[in-house]
Order: sequence, then structure tokens, then C-alpha cells
Amino acid sequence: MTSTEKGSGRFWPFRSKWTPCRSFHDQEEERRVRANDREYNGKYKYADNHIKTSKYNIFTFLPINLYEQFQRVANTYFLCLLILQLIPQISSLSWFTTIVPLALVLTVTAVKDAMDDYFRHKSDRQVNTRQSQVLISGKLQKEKWMNVHVGDIIKLENNQFVAADLLLLSTSEPNGLCYIETAELDGETNLKVRQALPVTSDLGADITHLAEFDGEVVCEPPNNRLDRFIGTLMWKERSYSLDNQRMLLRGCILRNTDWCFGMVIFAGLQTKLLQNCEKTKFKRTSIDKLMNTLVLWIFGLLLCLGIVLAIGNSIWESSVGKHFQIYLQWEANNNSAVFSGFLTFWSYIIILNTVVPISLYVSMEFIRLGHSYFISWDQGMYHSGQDVPAEARTTTLTEQLGQVEYVFSDKTGTLTQNIMTFNKCSINGKIYGEVYDEYGHKIEITEATPCVNFSHNPLADVKFRFHDTALVEAVHDGNVSVQEFFRLLALCHTVMPEEKIKGQLVYQAQSPDEGALVTAARNFGFVFCDRTPETITVVEMGKPVTYQLLAILDFNNVRKRMSVIVRTSDGQIKLYCKGADTILFERLSTSNEDLSCVTSEHLNMFAGEGLRTLVLAYKNLDRAFFEEWAKKLHIASTVLDDREECVDALYEEIERDLILLGATAIEDKLQEGVGETLLALSLANIKIWVLTGDKLETAMNVAYSCNMLRDDMSEIFIITGPTAVDVQMQLRRAKDHITGPLTHRCKHLDQADVNTQDSVFEETVNAEYALIISGHCLAYALEAELQHLLLDTACLCMTVICCRVTPLQKAQVVELVKKHKQAVTLAIGDGANDVSMIKTADIGVGIGGEEGMQAVLASDFTFAQFCFLQRLLLLHGRWSYHRMCKFLRYFFYKNFAFTLVHFWFAFFCGFSAQTVYDQWFITLFNVVYTSLPVLALGLFDQDVSEQNSLRHPKLYEPGQQRRLFNKRQFLLCSLNGIITSLALFFVPYCTLGYSPRDDGTTASDHQSFAVVIATSLIIVVSIQIGLDTNYWTPINHLYIWGSLAMYFFILFIPYSNSAFQELPKYFSFFGTAHSCLTRSNVWLVILLTTVICIIPGVAFRFVQRELYPTLTEKVRHLQVSRKQSPLKQIRRRVRRNSSRRSAYAFSHQEGFGELITSGRNMRGLLTPPPGRLQNSTSWVENMLRRISEQSMRIGSPSPKSTASHKTDERQDSKESM
Repeated sequence: MTSTEKGSGRFWPFRSKWTPCRSFHDQEEERRVRANDREYNGKYKYADNHIKTSKYNIFTFLPINLYEQFQRVANTYFLCLLILQLIPQISSLSWFTTIVPLALVLTVTAVKDAMDDYFRHKSDRQVNTRQSQVLISGKLQKEKWMNVHVGDIIKLENNQFVAADLLLLSTSEPNGLCYIETAELDGETNLKVRQALPVTSDLGADITHLAEFDGEVVCEPPNNRLDRFIGTLMWKERSYSLDNQRMLLRGCILRNTDWCFGMVIFAGLQTKLLQNCEKTKFKRTSIDKLMNTLVLWIFGLLLCLGIVLAIGNSIWESSVGKHFQIYLQWEANNNSAVFSGFLTFWSYIIILNTVVPISLYVSMEFIRLGHSYFISWDQGMYHSGQDVPAEARTTTLTEQLGQVEYVFSDKTGTLTQNIMTFNKCSINGKIYGEVYDEYGHKIEITEATPCVNFSHNPLADVKFRFHDTALVEAVHDGNVSVQEFFRLLALCHTVMPEEKIKGQLVYQAQSPDEGALVTAARNFGFVFCDRTPETITVVEMGKPVTYQLLAILDFNNVRKRMSVIVRTSDGQIKLYCKGADTILFERLSTSNEDLSCVTSEHLNMFAGEGLRTLVLAYKNLDRAFFEEWAKKLHIASTVLDDREECVDALYEEIERDLILLGATAIEDKLQEGVGETLLALSLANIKIWVLTGDKLETAMNVAYSCNMLRDDMSEIFIITGPTAVDVQMQLRRAKDHITGPLTHRCKHLDQADVNTQDSVFEETVNAEYALIISGHCLAYALEAELQHLLLDTACLCMTVICCRVTPLQKAQVVELVKKHKQAVTLAIGDGANDVSMIKTADIGVGIGGEEGMQAVLASDFTFAQFCFLQRLLLLHGRWSYHRMCKFLRYFFYKNFAFTLVHFWFAFFCGFSAQTVYDQWFITLFNVVYTSLPVLALGLFDQDVSEQNSLRHPKLYEPGQQRRLFNKRQFLLCSLNGIITSLALFFVPYCTLGYSPRDDGTTASDHQSFAVVIATSLIIVVSIQIGLDTNYWTPINHLYIWGSLAMYFFILFIPYSNSAFQELPKYFSFFGTAHSCLTRSNVWLVILLTTVICIIPGVAFRFVQRELYPTLTEKVRHLQVSRKQSPLKQIRRRVRRNSSRRSAYAFSHQEGFGELITSGRNMRGLLTPPPGRLQNSTSWVENMLRRISEQSMRIGSPSPKSTASHKTDERQDSKESM
């Protein structure tokens, strides 16, 4: 505890490591708050309790949103084009062809952003308008949270949220105790204890005394440290030290406490919870970022083309055009060839801008919108138990789901259900909890397996499930070992009983595993029903028995065990102990050797099934020995120096020569399908990092349960150094251990090659490693000097677990990987403590769980179970990325082919900026003729079926490696478009140039030439999209062939006699379509052009697929030929050899032992009610079978499936084309 200077008024403890307040007074070095004095506190201008998570308001929406939208280079590009089109001297196209689609894109995006921000405003309003009881002018008044100020005294009642960061003053419980739940802060649902200072606890609920309270608190400035608070209360000329145990933080919930009063220290955005929340960030996909680069490339290309054509115009005008001035006079303001070239440059910039039309971005938004609806409509991601469907809360990140390389996951409520169940036990060398049939064969326990009937026990918990009747029979038969076993479970704990409804006990446990063990004892006839500081009352087989509690030897991280010493009704003194097997086996009596060997085998069995184990033992104590030991304990507990060491030595002295009773096996229920999902993601080369606020042992136990950690791993590195130097040494040692055989080969490399070499290491390390690091070590490792070492070491490991991390540290880890690995990251969580990392990651996924809706509200995608992440990424994400990439490749191909015909034509029209096509064709090409087919391709195409997408996780890797659309792919499809434009122009030019009509006139007029090229272009791009389509639906057929038919239908309208008579200026191609397309030689030219454009691409694809097929093509070939055989659907519990893990990993701090024995937490007495080892397969085989079963189950047809999710019975129709 930091010392203070009493009465001096100065307090200087603020030199520890934390991140200071970011949003308000960064110069604030200490905070001074006086109770019940708003005028005094107001001069410091502290933040009020109003929070704001929204991005816009009614005045800032338009400028900020437009600024964000024009960060997209394409939008700025089109705005510049619009300005150029408003200049009549250089524009040959109407301005409305650009402003209408640009305005549409900006409006649609703005409306979507406004809706998203509206929901943030709505959420903020709900929080800010919550009611709280505030002491104002000597009276308790109801005030909205937003109107609470620093220094106010607030009254909280049971089950209420804490409105701000409060200094606890007084409570309804004895000695100023209160109980809180901190799930919103750290994800832990077990209760925590807070205690008011004795001097303020005496204030009680006396409003008069509370209103007169004028204590002043001097403390640390606002920061994000959830686990630390340093301050001093100065009142009545005395100083009192304050720490985190005196504070109630915003986001906590008051539990099992009727009321409490607190003084506001931090409010609003300066509370520790909000200090851990990152601001809402504008997220863009990697394809969006690439498109920005490509648009700049294309703009550079347009500049080059414009310069070439401008120079050509100047040369032509100076050498040829001047001879034709009598026919084509220069305009009055154009009196030189150079100036003519300057104007021509801008004219061609406008004409050639259709290489990237605004319709590209309109189509991308529609495709993303469709993909988001497919996610929301997917019945395979609907959880019937909670009636919660999946939901895409954003429409801009769907293809990013197909490129994820790192998944950062919370543990509690995300991977696990945080529900502990008493699964099995070993008592006196016999296993209980397994079920056998009449032939002695072991039966796998399922939901359908009959449960033991506990109706004979009126105090039994109706939710408790157990399947082995032999254990109940042993209890009723009076088996001494079995009864002693459950007696120990009923006595050796720190659980608090509560009788909410008469006759119905509710246990408030510090950790879920303790609650599970006490509940098991309760159902088997040993009901813990009451405790006082001196006694424990247990109803044993219907009879109340009271034990005198002599001592509690509490649990801590070093001891890894807990003991109680009680005196029975007949005066016998007993010690009951439970703890980790490695600890207790060393303290057993030598007479237990045989039993300990058998129990050890049982523990290996339990650990192989992923269960958490505890060993139980007891000891009869001699009265004289105990009394002597108790005197030593009293002396040791009062010494000032080395108190803890003295007490631990006495604990060691008495916890010896124990008699073994047996062992318990507890299951922390994973969410359904977690193991299969993690395996599938790892096979897809997705790295999973667990970032949890739980304890190290807890995180490791869960990681073992879901096979993220295994005993056959090469090494598990645990970083626990107390200083930055120790952390650096441990990280360096771990990295050297992994890369040792490789590093000596590259010592000659300079610093520039280090990052490349680390990437090589990641590819060459074949062994499996795991890295586990705690929160206090992570604080050092995230500093600038060590963060690269941390990142390098972690990325070399298969599994990374960060435990005891704060919400802000979660965000910092995600940001570290994003920044330095340039990888797509996904964060998934279910609580308020996950909001920061969800906002920081490229993609945030919220699980609607037991910890509120904050994670859901901050996320981009939501669903009810972690297992749906497999379907979100490997199916929807992969399909979305595949479709978007194919859409972009085709779009650039067709637009290069369409636009560059103008470039070739410029050499034959005197560089006059005359267009090849009719302006109506230019207007309708991207809007009508080719818009729907490419939308169908981007919405419905499937390279492989749903089942094969899930069955072959390796198909996900092309997205991670950005193979399907990158700069190389852009250049290839652009080159294909350029070659096609050459063929489209020069084949008709060379064949029709001297071709006569039937009446002897020439056929090489400009209008006929334009119709031939336009018709050839439409046919070529329609055939090309047919070749690109893998998955044919009725919609694809309708859009492709319908668009082709629409072209010929519309073709005759602008070229008709009536259109020319009405608007001759706009419909100048009178009669051209009929005159041109009724000639056979024209159709032969169109056919020749089509063949020349299509055949080379078809031949290249054929050779590539035959000689160098990709994995996707191999899977598709198997799918089409129907040669794959379904895997057997076998579902078994995963069993593996594993190290034993103590269930005490779920105790997150030292127990309530001191509180219990001191009596500070007691209200009064509750009235007692009247009253065989089998062979196991490898875990990989089991997991693969589960994945197969899940894939087959998910792949079953559903009447509500959308068009994009149907099992393809028409999949081979593509080959019949």
C-alpha cells in the first residue's frame, strides 16, 4: 500500500505504469474530489456522466460522412470527372451520366451509415437515461445517469448496474461488505467482494449523516487499469488509504446486497470501463484498399493515354488538320495545334473514364448487401435454443470474411458456457459416473441417457444430472468412504448459502467449480445449508449436523489446495483437504501407495477426456497437537515481518500424512462444436489466439479441453516474468528454442531482411508450440522495445493464450498483429470487456450471451454460438471473397475491352475525341446491357458446393494469400481486355473496310462500324461471363440471355425513324441497325470477331486445368463426377492422453476463507430444513469425424434456404453448356 502524508493534503502515488486519460485533461496528474460539493468539483471541469459512442450528430453528419466517403479514391476521381464534364469545350459526354450514379452511391452509403449511427444514438440514450438515486440537498432524488456528477453520493440497490466509478461508503451488509459481478469488465461471472472503510461504513443509510459527509479524495487521474486504484480519503483531519477493494466500477452489478452508498470519483468517458473502450473506427476491406491503389494506377494509365492522344492531336492538327480548316475550322478560342491538343487531352480523359465506371461501386454495394442477407437468412446459423438467427450488422465487410488469418477469441461465454458439471469421480479406487449395458459394455452418455432419480431427496437441485445409479446406492448402503467423500465436499469450500425462497437454497460460489462440487454433495445427501464464523451446518441423509469450524487454510496460487479443520459432534477433530493431484500426492501417508496408484490411473483417464480434477484427502488430528498448532498459527498471523511465510510453513506442517479418499472430475462445458470448429479453422491456416480476463490455469484448462493445447506439443512456453527484463529473456529464450536450428544460417542477414526471415521461419517450423502470457507480462511485452519480439515469438507458435488481460490490452494485441503482420484479423467475444478488440479488429463478431449485448451492439456480425464461426468463414466468407474477386476480374476485363476501342479509333479519326459508339450505347452498356449478368455472378456463383466448402478447409487459403484478386490478377484481366479491344476494333476494320453492300455502296461508314463493334462486344462479354459462371441458376440464365436479348430489342429503338424525327440531335443513327444487321457478311464478321476473342482464353483455361489444376478445380472435378464418397458419421467423445489439471484453476483469487472465519460477512443463521479403461482413437480422427458429421448435417436441404445456399443438383449444367 502506498504511504500517505496524514493531514498534509498532498498525495503522490501516481508513478506506476498505466495509460493516462486520452480524451480529456491529459495534464491531470492527480484528481481531487470533495463529497456533496458540486461547486468545488466544478472548477476542475471533470467529465459528467454522459457517454457518447455515436460518430455523428445532425450538424456533423454531412461533412464527416462525405469526408469518410471521399477517402475512397474512386469517389474523388468521379467528382473530378464530373467537374471536367461541366466544361463544354472538352466534354463530349453529358454531365448527368456521372452525377446521377455518384449521387446514388453517396446517398445509399450515407443512409446506411446514418442508420448504423442511429442505433448507436439509441443505445447511448438508453444508457444515459437510466435512473439512479442521487443525494441532492439532503434528499435522495431520482436522476438520469447523464446528470450524475463527480462528487455526488449515489444509492444502489440489489441487482442494479453501477452508474459510475464509485468509492464505496456504506452497505447493508455487516462490516461494509458488498458483492458485485464484474462480467461486463472481465467476463467473470463469479462474485467479487468489496468493502468500505470502517470510518465510512458507520454512516450506514442515515441520509443526514451522508449529506453532511464532506470527505475529500485525492487519487490517480483517469486511466484504464481495471485491477488497480490508488488514492487517499481525507476526512476529519485524518487520511485513509484507498485501493481497488474500496471501488465499485461502472459496469459492475450489485449482487446479494440490499443497498449501498458510493461517492462518484470518475464519471462518463473517464470511467475505467469507458477508458478501455476504443472509438468506433471506419473499417474498410483489403479489396477496398487495393481498389484505391488500382484506381490510381488506372488514372495514371488514363493520363498516359491522354498525353499520347493529345500529342497525336497536336501533330495531326499541325501537319494534316491545317489543310482542312476551310471545312473544319478551329474554334475562336482555339488558335493553335498545341492548345487543341490540350483540350483533346481532357476530352479523352472523360471518354476513357469508363474503364472504372461508377456502376462498379454501385454493383459492389449491391453484391455486399446480398451477401449480408445470405448470412442473415442462413438456417444453418440459426440457434433454436435461444431463438437467435445470425445477423450481418454491416454490409461492407462480407468478402473480408474470406481472408481472415488471425482470430482473437474471448474464452468465457465464447468458447465455454461457463457451466461446471460434476461428471465423474473416483472413490476408494472405484470409478463412478460411467454407464454400462447388460453385457458390460460401456455406453456413451448422451442427452437421451437416463438420469439418476433424486426425488427421494427434497433438498436436491433439480437441474443436477448424473447417470450412474451405483453411486447413489453406495451412499444409501452406508459406504463409509463414499459418505466421507461427500462430507468433505460439503465442508471444504468457501461457498455462501442464500435462501431466496423458503426451502430453496441458492449457492453463491466464488468460482463455478466450487458450486458444482457443493451441489453434487447436496444431491447425494450431504446438503450444505448454513454457516457462521464458528460453525458449518450440513444436512446429512436428512439429519442436520453442525460442525465447529476451527480453521480455514485457504487456497492460493502457490498452495493449490484448500483445507478446513472442523470438530464433529462427538468431539473428534478432522482436517479435510482438496487440491491438485501433484500437490496432495506428495502429502499422503505411506499407507496410501496402492490406492494412490489406482487413483492416478483414474486421473489420467479423466484428464484424457478433458475433465478438471481435484484430489480429496482427510486426516484425524490429535487434540493436543491441534491446540499447540493453533497457538503457533495465532502468533504467526500477528507478526509484522514475513507473516505469509510463517503461516504457510504452519499449513505445511499440519497438511501431512493425509488419507486419500478419491478424486473428482468436473467438466467445464464447451459450447457445442467448439473443438470441431477450432480444428477446421486451424486446417484452414487460421491462427487462433485466446485473449481472456481469466486466470492462467483457467485458460489452460479450457485450451486443453478444446485441444488448442495438447501434451504431444513440442513445447508450451509460459511467460510469467515479474519485470520487463525477465519477460524479454523468457520471450527471447522461447524464440531461440523454436528457431535455434535455423538462426545460425542467417546471422549474415542485415536488418532489412529480418522480417522476411521471420516469415520464412513461420513456414519452416514444423513442430507445434504454444505461448501463454499473463496480463502483467503482456503490459511489458507491448512496449515498443519488446512488441516485435512478442509478435515474432507468438507468430511462430500454433497456439497463443493471453490471460488476465484488460479490455484495452486485448485491443492492443489485435492492433499489434494488424499493424505489423498486415493480416486480416477477426475478434469474437460476448461481453463488454470484448468491445475494444471487436472494434479494433478488421472484423468484429459478437455472440449474444450471458454478459449483455454490448459486444453484439459493437460488432459487425452476430450469432449465438461459437461453432457458427466455421460456417461464417469457410462458407459465407469464402464464397463472398470468391464471388467478389470473380466479379472484379470480369468487370475490369469487359470495361477495358469496351473503353480502349476509343483509343484505337483515335488513330483513325484525327485524334478528334470522337467516340466509336453511339452515346446511347455508352450510357446503357454498364447500366443495362451488362449490369445484371455480373450481379448474378457476384451474388450466386459457387466454385464448389456447400458441403465441399466445409469438408475441405484448405480451400480457404487462396483468400488469405489474396490469390484471386491482386495486382497481378488485375494486370492479367486488364491485358485480356486490351487484347479483346484490339480484336473488336481491327477485325471489323480490316474485314469491313472494303466490303461493298448489295447495292454496291461501301459498308465502311462510321455508324455501321459502330453497330458491328457494339454487337460483337455484347456477344463476347456475354459468352465470357457464361464461361466464368460455375453455378448456373435460373437467375443467371435470365440475366445473361435476357440482357443479350435486351440489347437487340433496344438497338432498334434509338435507330428508329420515330426517334430520329422527335430528337434528331440525340438519335442520329437513323436506320443503321436494320441496314447493317440484315447483311450476312456482317454476321460473319461478328462471328469471326467473337471466335478470335474467346478461343485463346478457352484454350488457356483448358491447358491450365489439365496441367496445373488448383485444389478448387480438383474438388470441383470430384464434385461434378460424383466420385466422392461420404465419410462415416461417427460421433464420439474426444479422448486423449493429457496432463491432469486441477479444478482449482477456476478460483480467480484467494478464497473467502478470511472473511468467513472473521464473521464479517455473516447476517445470521439460516434455520436448517427438517427433515473400466478402453482404447481411444487419436483426437484428430475424432475431430475429422465430427467435422464430417457436422458438414453432412449442415448440408441437409432446408425449405428456407436461399438461392445461394442450395445444394447443387444442377451443378453439372455448366458442363452441358
